[in-house]
Parts: sequence; structure tokens; C-alpha cells
Amino acid sequence: MTADVRQRDRSGDRAHGAGSDPTAGPVLSVRNLSKTFPGTRALDDVSVDVRPGEVHALMGQNGSGKSTLIKVLAGYHSADPGSTAEMDGVPFEAGRTVPPGLRFVHQDLGLILELSAQDNLALHGGFARGFGRRVLWKQQEAETRRVLAAFDIDLDIHRPLAAATPVQRTVVAIAAALQGWDGGGVLVLDEPTAVLPHDEVERLFEVVEQVRNRGTSVLYVSHRMDEIFSLADRVTVLRGGRRVGTYDVSSLDTRSLATRMVGDEVDPDFRAPVVTQGHQPVTLQAQDIRGKWLRGVDLEARAGEIVGIAGLAGAGALELPYALAGKAGALASGQIRLPATSEDWYDVQRARDLEIPLVPADRQTEAVVAEFSVAENLSLSSLRSLGRRGRLSAKDEATLVETWSERLSLVSAGPGAPISTLSGGNQQKVILARCLAGDPQVLVLCEPTAGVDIGTRVSIYRIIADLAAHGLTVIVASSDEGDLLALCTRILVLRDGVVAEELPAEGLTKNVLIRAIEGADE
Repeated sequence: MTADVRQRDRSGDRAHGAGSDPTAGPVLSVRNLSKTFPGTRALDDVSVDVRPGEVHALMGQNGSGKSTLIKVLAGYHSADPGSTAEMDGVPFEAGRTVPPGLRFVHQDLGLILELSAQDNLALHGGFARGFGRRVLWKQQEAETRRVLAAFDIDLDIHRPLAAATPVQRTVVAIAAALQGWDGGGVLVLDEPTAVLPHDEVERLFEVVEQVRNRGTSVLYVSHRMDEIFSLADRVTVLRGGRRVGTYDVSSLDTRSLATRMVGDEVDPDFRAPVVTQGHQPVTLQAQDIRGKWLRGVDLEARAGEIVGIAGLAGAGALELPYALAGKAGALASGQIRLPATSEDWYDVQRARDLEIPLVPADRQTEAVVAEFSVAENLSLSSLRSLGRRGRLSAKDEATLVETWSERLSLVSAGPGAPISTLSGGNQQKVILARCLAGDPQVLVLCEPTAGVDIGTRVSIYRIIADLAAHGLTVIVASSDEGDLLALCTRILVLRDGVVAEELPAEGLTKNVLIRAIEGADE
């Protein structure tokens, strides 16, 4: 079921706000919460109420204070003096104590992937033990099955979670957080869909509704506005560490919500101009690309074209960009060439020699060097051109960093600032600048706006569209239909490792794209 359909469904028996009683007192109330770090006031007099049985969204741009608020509630940070907090009418000191009815699932899930679901649940809730502290394994297995049965999940509880799907891991984390709790309270979900492909997001929505139906409220943190309109009853918006307001979701649309988040008028429905590319030269050709999931993909792209790659998990859509950049591993095979510069074909195992830059799916583990500065991260791919007699030219590096910082509107404390101090969106801009610094013919992007707020997302869209308008060929692989609809000239839909459909972007709707990805019309 699509987000649009779910929203229409909820306008009837389950209208936004119907899951909670607006006259009831809040189950969680936070008043006048502030948090100051050296030189920065991360939260400034923020107040939030969560009603019984509601899904309450928390939204804001990167740096708005969402993460700080969650970390204070979870006890990672202490609050400044002057705040008050209550859980079910009982006061507690935010940042110092965490009431038992307040449970958390953080973005990293807090699971040990080498262990099974049974072991992970036991680590959270304790092992069933008998005489002499002996573990009662049959009882432990029965308890694990009982806990997971509430979420209707099909999972081998004895296999390491490394073999589970992302949504299965998320459900295990939710089950672990709610162990020993019979209903009521508040479950905090911090960016739960950040790593989930589209088809698994739908399953998570069902789990959130199951949690709500148990009488537990949900404080739901997300960058994705379509999720808020699908799930939430109310939304609290933070900007610059302050509370902008709390609103009934039914009173908002995407533009008004985006404007409240950013502070300026922003177009969440941005679409790059669709330009006919037939007269432009072919800049990328790929033949019979195969790999772990790929079963033989051919691709051709022209100068100035933005080609989208879509598909469900396991279809090969997120493997293809790595193959094009020569980073798909030993299983990859096929041939690639850049005909604008050479007629030679390269085996994908040698595709690195073509120097096609890749913005990878997970910038934190695949691109960002956390110990390096902004300048060091940005210039990594340009060290040879910045060297003189075997030594790095600090002047040339500074010029490179300044040029791309201005061009991409990079916001940082300066080129020497640790990259870890930047928001996710600005880190993504650093990686994008690194890829563009070598003046490539072709750029490959995988999940280009993952974990990025709406303001930065539109900024990245405009950057990519401008690059294409100046002749760059761009390949975009994304599990977010919004990326593909906003940017692409055409979209290749992969199913079972092959191109099943090619969709022109002009006039394409989200529902049509989702149906194609799911193969609903086959």
C-alpha cells in the first residue's frame, strides 16, 4: 500500500489524531528544556507533550536539535537547569533519570549482529535462569517467540542477525525495547527507516501501528515527510534549537511543513528540467553487468542526462552503481567504456582505471574519514594534482576547498574543522565535492539524500541538476522514489537482476513508479 493510499485511508475511520484523545493529559511532558554545549546552545526552551496512544512526529533540519532532545531524554546528555519533565504525571529529571515507561530504539539499533535474535533479546531483558544461575534455554526460546509473535515477524531466532533483513533487525530492536512492558508509556523511534528499502518501510509502518494498538505512544523522529503524513497524528517542528510549534498533521501539507522546518519558502516537489538528450554524445556504455544480484544489465547514458536506477532489495539496483565505479567486488563481471574519450572497453574488474567517481550509499562507513578535517576529506581524490615534487601544496588545497565550498554552499566552521562536526547534509556535500574535483564525465550516486533534511535535500537536487545542465552524465540509484522523481530524465527499473522496465520521467507519478518497482502490473 502506498503512502498516498494510507493517507486517504486515515481520512476515514483512522483520521489523523484519531489514535489519541486531545482532552487527555500527556503521557510524556517536557517543559522549557535547554541544553548548552561549549559555544553552542543546542536546545533553547523546548517544550513537547506526547498524548496517550498517539504517534507524535519530531521533525527539523540537521542541527535543529532533534538528536540532542532524544539524547537528553535517553540520559546521554544532562539538561540545563530550569526544565521540568513528567511521565504519567510523575516528575523526573530529564538527562539524569529515565523513567521505566520511556523506551528507545536509536538509529544504530543497539544490536549485536553476530548474535541471534534470542541472544540480543536476552542481553536486553536478561536470560531465563534456574537453579545455580543455569540458563534455561527452552524457557528462553519460548519467551523470545512470545515477544516476537506480537509483531507477526517470520525470523529464525537462532541465526545471527547479520543474516536478517534490515526491517527484521529493526523489529527485534523494538521488541527488545518493549520487553517487560504491557502497554502505555512512550516508544521513541529515532530515524527508524534511515537504512530501510521502500518495500521494508511498509512493514515497519505496520509494526508502528501494532505498537500503538497496544496502547503505547510513539515519538517518531524522521527526515521523510511522506512518513509523517502516513503515520503521525501530530508533529513538533524544531528549528535552530527552538520549538517552532506543534501541529495536527491533518492541517498541513508538504510545502507548509517544509517551510516551518526551513524557515523560508521551500519547494519539496522540486523536479529537474527534463531535457531531450538525443543530440548529445553517449558518454557511458555498459554491457552484460553481472554480480551478486545482477543478471546481465546493459546501460547507455548521454551527456547531460540523469539516469535513475530503481528496484526492490535484492534486485541489483544498489549493486549496479558500485559495478560501474569498479567497486562491486570479485563477483562482478561485464564491460564498460567511456566513448567520448576512448573506444576501449574495460572489464568491470578494471573499471577503477576509468576513474568514475562514486558517492556511496553509506557515507559514514564508505566515504567519510572521521578523523580528518573538512579539507582533508574533500581533497582526498585530488592529492596527485595538488602535489609538487612529491609534497602537497597547501595553497592549492586551500584554493580547491574554497572553490567547492562556495560552489556547493558548504556550511562548516572552516576547512580545518573536523568533518564529524558537520551535519549529515554538509558531509554529503563534502563527498560530492571530492567526486567532482577531478572534473569527471560521469558521476554515480547511490542514496544521495539518505539521512538529509528537506532543505539540504532540495539544495543537493539543485546542485545535481545544475551539473547535468552543464553536461555531466549522472547515474542515480536510490531506494527513495523522491530522489528519482526529482532528478531523473528516465528511470531503469530492475527486477531479478535485469532491467524490467524503462520509464520516462516526464509525467511520471510516485504511485506508477512504485507499482513498476514492485512489478504490480506483471
